[in-house]
Amino acid sequence: MKKNRYYAIVQKRGDCLKIEINVEPKVKEIQVVISCNRLTPEIERVLAALRILDKKLTAIKNGEIFLLEIEKVIFIETVERKTFIYTTDQVYESKLKLYELEQQLETSGFFRASKSCLIHLTFIKSLKTDLNRKIRVTLENGEQIIVSRQYAEELKKRLGVK
Repeated sequence: MKKNRYYAIVQKRGDCLKIEINVEPKVKEIQVVISCNRLTPEIERVLAALRILDKKLTAIKNGEIFLLEIEKVIFIETVERKTFIYTTDQVYESKLKLYELEQQLETSGFFRASKSCLIHLTFIKSLKTDLNRKIRVTLENGEQIIVSRQYAEELKKRLGVK
């Protein structure tokens, strides 16, 4: 049986992140091991990306870290440089930027509604055309979000609405 190894080295602000991937046909379960001398923001981002594979987001509330199931997230917004994650009954904060969450969640049914907001498409209850080609979206929890003109046509396309 042939064993393949792949390597990558990523450098950011002086820190060096070495990635080694071993491909072995005998391996039955994927294992990820991170060795470090301290937990850095870059490592936290790697962990957050790995949790996305398990359909979970890392979020903070009252100093406690929570693992949120993506299916329960209604929308995400940025206010004053802070990112907030809204579920049906709670609001959490994320250390990730909105564009980072957008990249991770694009295949999980999330849509960029404006410069500061992502909407989980499965929680949309209704749409109403607003002024200047904007769309007012009402979510299952009653929250209303304005989809900017820039993203309005794409939303209609994603939902199959004309």
